[in-house]
Amino acid sequence: MSSLSVLIDFGGWVLDFGGWVCGFSLCLSVSLSLCMSSSWVLIDFGGWVLDFGVWVRGLIGVALGVGCGGFLCAFFFPAVVCGCGDVAATENGVFTSPEMAKSFDFTSEERIYNWWESQGYFRPNFDRGSVPFVISMPPPNVTGSLHMGHAMFVTLEDIMVRYHRMKGRPTLWLPGTDHAGIATQLVVERMLASEGIKRAELSRDEFTKHVWEWKEKYGGTITNQIRRLGASCDWTREHFTLDEQLSRAVIEAFVRLHEKGLIYQGSYMVNWSPSLQTAVSDLEVEYSEESGTLYYIKYRVAGGSRSDYLTIATTRPETLFGDVAIAVHPKDDRYSKYVGMMAIVPMTYGRHIPIISDRHVDKDFGTGVLKISPGHDHNDYLLARKLGLPILNIMNKDGTLNKVAGLYCGLDRFEARKKLWAELGETGLAVKQEAHTLRVPRSQRGGEIIEPLVSKQWFVTMEPLAKKALRAVERGELTIIPERFEKIYNHWLSNIKDWCISRQLWWGHRIPVWYIVGKDCEEEYIVARSADEALEKARVKYGNDVEIYQDPDVLDTWFSSALWPFSTLGWPDVSEEDFRQLQKLILLSYMDRHDILFFWVARMVMMGIEFTGTIPFSYVYLHGLIRDSQGRKMSKTLGNVIDPIDTIKDFGTDALRFTLALGTPGQDLNLSTERLTANKAFTNKLWNAGNFLLQNLPTRNDASAWKNILAYKFDSEESLIGIPLPERWVVSKLHLLIDMTTASYDKFFFGDVGRETYDFFWGDFADWYIEASKARLYNSRGHSDSSVAQAVLLYVFENILKLLHPFMPFVTEELWQALPQRKEALMVSHWPQTSLPRHANSIKKFENFQALTRAIRNARAEYSVEPGKRISASIVASEEVIQYISEEKEVLALLSRLDAQNVHFTNSPPGDAEQSVHLVAGEGLEAYLPLADMIDISAEVERLSRRLSKMQTEYDRLKARLSSPKFVEKAPEDVVHGVQKKAAEAEEKIILTKNRLALLKSSVLVTE
Repeated sequence: MSSLSVLIDFGGWVLDFGGWVCGFSLCLSVSLSLCMSSSWVLIDFGGWVLDFGVWVRGLIGVALGVGCGGFLCAFFFPAVVCGCGDVAATENGVFTSPEMAKSFDFTSEERIYNWWESQGYFRPNFDRGSVPFVISMPPPNVTGSLHMGHAMFVTLEDIMVRYHRMKGRPTLWLPGTDHAGIATQLVVERMLASEGIKRAELSRDEFTKHVWEWKEKYGGTITNQIRRLGASCDWTREHFTLDEQLSRAVIEAFVRLHEKGLIYQGSYMVNWSPSLQTAVSDLEVEYSEESGTLYYIKYRVAGGSRSDYLTIATTRPETLFGDVAIAVHPKDDRYSKYVGMMAIVPMTYGRHIPIISDRHVDKDFGTGVLKISPGHDHNDYLLARKLGLPILNIMNKDGTLNKVAGLYCGLDRFEARKKLWAELGETGLAVKQEAHTLRVPRSQRGGEIIEPLVSKQWFVTMEPLAKKALRAVERGELTIIPERFEKIYNHWLSNIKDWCISRQLWWGHRIPVWYIVGKDCEEEYIVARSADEALEKARVKYGNDVEIYQDPDVLDTWFSSALWPFSTLGWPDVSEEDFRQLQKLILLSYMDRHDILFFWVARMVMMGIEFTGTIPFSYVYLHGLIRDSQGRKMSKTLGNVIDPIDTIKDFGTDALRFTLALGTPGQDLNLSTERLTANKAFTNKLWNAGNFLLQNLPTRNDASAWKNILAYKFDSEESLIGIPLPERWVVSKLHLLIDMTTASYDKFFFGDVGRETYDFFWGDFADWYIEASKARLYNSRGHSDSSVAQAVLLYVFENILKLLHPFMPFVTEELWQALPQRKEALMVSHWPQTSLPRHANSIKKFENFQALTRAIRNARAEYSVEPGKRISASIVASEEVIQYISEEKEVLALLSRLDAQNVHFTNSPPGDAEQSVHLVAGEGLEAYLPLADMIDISAEVERLSRRLSKMQTEYDRLKARLSSPKFVEKAPEDVVHGVQKKAAEAEEKIILTKNRLALLKSSVLVTE
């Protein structure tokens, strides 16, 4: 059967039949603009089952399921919104109006996100003609799963992207993932091991094939989770660091650096992972405080007597086989006589090493004698190079001792330690051992203890690159937020070491170096962009019969990451469209953890300047770490890890984002369930405000009412003068908020934006203006009164949604689409205009009005006036104040629960002032509330008299204790102070109660 669509409208009933029949399938959606209670109807007739689910709150949605002969058909029915809702917001089945649901449904977030993406909103719109704003996402590891650190940077970067998109700038947030050399290889090796396959049994090509298969299957996990956070990235430009384009950039960078003499090969100290058998970066080494042992060992002095020996203290006795000297402090009188002599290294068959003096030796640590093992300690290595001492390596790449260790050759380093200590004891060279807390370097990936080791690697000379990066900050070309991190940045670059860029792995960018078969690798090698180019160069130099082979190592993952901001835009092809349109403007922003500033950010700056001639971004925003509610770092060991996806399921993405964004740049944030719960309540408050708005706006087809509402403008002084005080106040406060939040957005003060907007929405708009507007909407003296309230409600609320959208994109878009007259999505709407008019005098006037209202509310609470009871009031003030307060008498009566017919305005106290509660709301503004209106005076006198009697009894008891010398002299001082404090408080309460009783009794006498 062909598609059928019928629309029938008769007297308020609207039936929209969309029929589609194929076999036994039938899809029907019905919208009825009625108000009915929730109900379900089930009709069964001869095998046909019709199940009508009717849920109405201003609207009715009807769903129909049809089954025939035991066959059940499931259908999706897009929501249909009538009344004031926008057609585009509902007919596409994406959005739900607050009139249709009591609270925002988190499950709609993915639907909204997919709609944004399908509309192309995430892609930069160059037609806007403004200066582009670009952020390159710090690429998470392809092996990764979303954690709170990811959630933090995604939230903060998305806030900036959404803000600048609404400001009208072509905006690009470029996403991607990192191939994570060590992490990925380790994951795949473990996977293969579970299948009984060892990497050593495979060829390099076979292994990398397994890795690519794993990447295709599991590599998208992290990006899908990032989508759940609402990241408005341009996924059409997504990159992977092993993409063909990025791989070409990596090779080009290596070649150019080598051509400039900035890349070299040499043997230097590195962090070595024995199990992975590769060098690892400083960032991949984590230090932990662990219990260990300090071993004391005798080193005999050559040519001396048996009493001539030096005792050294070490945590790693097995490294003594690599000792090349013993050092003492020049001013240590205990050992000065031995300086210049030789010591005998234990268990080495009499190997001699010099005893030297050096001021860097700590006289107070251990025995004040330092063994220098430059092949296995970073500090010893630097000291040996300074002093010209030899480097002695005692360890194989797998963590076993080599032939330098003599009889210990082949033993694992920890096994050798145990055996060596036992044999030192047997020879009388072991003095003692003590418990000692160690700072142990462990591999971030495998968890094993990292071994400092001298190894032949490829390095980048960093000093000339660092100088340019330092100048970028000095000249103000690069801004680091917060500013205090500039000192750390400068210190690190001023003391930078050469960068080890080679890794002994199979997964990653292969080093573009080829060696000549039969030639010395260190002297004869070729750097080229491809194997064909390398072979061509080799033939020119060595003849056509030459054979070459490529270096087996890969580049450090951070090498490709250092090129990320510009390689993802097309570099080295400078004619690439993205590179021309975006890179030349140099307006990339970068955000990340403050502890990664040196390892990555500084390298991106150095490489950007080197290869493009300018810095790759203008700002570096450094956020802190996410900690638990007690301020502890999240870890599996502590069991305090909070999963972002689980948090989203419980609290919603918007609540999580808002919570994370309230932090301060560079400061760690403690995340707690209480904060998340409070911000979930904020989401619901927004939803309820939207529901109130929709219920009090005209229906969509009421053209006359909408003409009146849309006629109001608030962009000029004249437009504000003509509206009532509450409206002038809230619009003025909104305009101030727009200026403050816009300035805070531009300064990256996201926490200030969130707090200021939260306070305005909840404290000003929801608690005060929405309540005040009810006086116009429900007790309107004329059509214009309700129109101005409706216009202001709509104007303020839609601007609140705009200000909050970068923080809370889902609920704000859902609410925006439910509002009338929506012609575009919120995320691409225009940011509120700044420098709009505001009336400071009106703000002050309404603050007086608020003070009066609060005073009356407090008095009602103090005297326990029933909430529904209306009371009389006399307002005493100057003529000027009376004028603007009296104009809002209905609002005052509504907010303070006053009897509007008995609210009087005067410039002097009323005649019954003595029988009234006197309130001072502010300078020149007072109120008198007749007691007889508020309470049953006789009953209250009786109640307070009983209460006074009890209070007096308690006070007398406390005074009696304080009058007892035995108590005062023998009781602890804090106990005595506690009793004294209670007595003072009781006395104060007694005085207040007596004063109130006196007032009430005087009222009774007057009445009689």
